[in-house]
Amino acid sequence: MVAKRLTAAGHDATHVRDYGMQAAGDDEIFVRAQQEQRVLVSADTDFGTLLAAHQESAPSVVLFRHGMQRRPEQQSETLLVNLAVIERDLAEGSIVVIEPGRIRVRGLPLNP
Repeated sequence: MVAKRLTAAGHDATHVRDYGMQAAGDDEIFVRAQQEQRVLVSADTDFGTLLAAHQESAPSVVLFRHGMQRRPEQQSETLLVNLAVIERDLAEGSIVVIEPGRIRVRGLPLNP
């Protein structure tokens, strides 16, 4: 649903299901996102862990954390409302954490 709403808003977005990767491991999804220069959008902190462990500069990751609604409609709306603010950071390589009332941005690669 998030990918569909982003696409409807004019963004190039896809869901792991579109690749038949819904059962794929995080490492596989991570590599695919790197290859296609995509931004991962998730509530799964494992992608941040992968970025830190491998000291990678890509892919950028948007994490919905701590009390953010898990409903795709609300996640996509929150992302679309804030995209102009974080778009440059995502293009340069960042992990963006969206929490109720705040957005945190850390440039990549993450320092151990």
